[in-house]
Amino acid sequence: METNQYITDFYNHYDEDARLSLRHGSVEFLTTMRYIQTYIKPGFRILEIGAGTGRYSHALARQGYTVDAVELVGHNIEIFRRNTQPGENITITQGNAMDLSAFPDNQYHITLLLGPLYHLYNTQDKRQALSEAIRVTQKGGLIFAAYVISDGCLMDEGFKRQTINVAQYIEEGLIDSRTFAARSRPKDLFELVRKEDIDRIMATFPTTRLHYIASDGCALLIRESIDAMDDQEFDLYMKYHFATCEREDLLGVTSHALDIFQK
Repeated sequence: METNQYITDFYNHYDEDARLSLRHGSVEFLTTMRYIQTYIKPGFRILEIGAGTGRYSHALARQGYTVDAVELVGHNIEIFRRNTQPGENITITQGNAMDLSAFPDNQYHITLLLGPLYHLYNTQDKRQALSEAIRVTQKGGLIFAAYVISDGCLMDEGFKRQTINVAQYIEEGLIDSRTFAARSRPKDLFELVRKEDIDRIMATFPTTRLHYIASDGCALLIRESIDAMDDQEFDLYMKYHFATCEREDLLGVTSHALDIFQK
């Protein structure tokens, strides 16, 4: 299966651990872990597809769960192995989210797909990755699928920080001039979607959605304010975020979304 060299080159030089450790970056991690903890039970077996350097996998293994991880990029696997502590019941395998043939059907209680859908650029490939995640999950098990959301990124990277030129993206056909929906290419690295795109992708699967979450909400947009908070202020902000991250009127105002569904 062909590997996107843009992704490999990017992650060979990207510090994912640092991103999730920054206060504003931790909002996504804390939110995802909060929902995992809502459903996880002793004895559960977990598969993380696209595990990166293992922030989630190691956190769960250190809580005593059995974790298998799959990661595409060799550089990330090296860091994953260096981060493994004695006593963790964890494995890491190099592989592609679209082909989990090394893993049997109906094996896992919880399957995490927290990165691969960022880098799949058409509906067929996304459905293939989701289909594989569903296949290896037990009946009644849960899949956690993460996406990069276009509007949050457009507000943050486009209109606020101007790290992307919105007018140029419109000229190049990467942003629709009327709806402002985004289109991505492999060299753009990240596939930007909206909830209606996710709904359309998921419509073919016989699964039940349990939650759809704006997993970091406005955290990237107001990152300077969040990073300047003391512990008490940040705790209050997180209480607000948890109280509002599933409100329908706020679901599009996020840079990342988490779709949780049951097989």
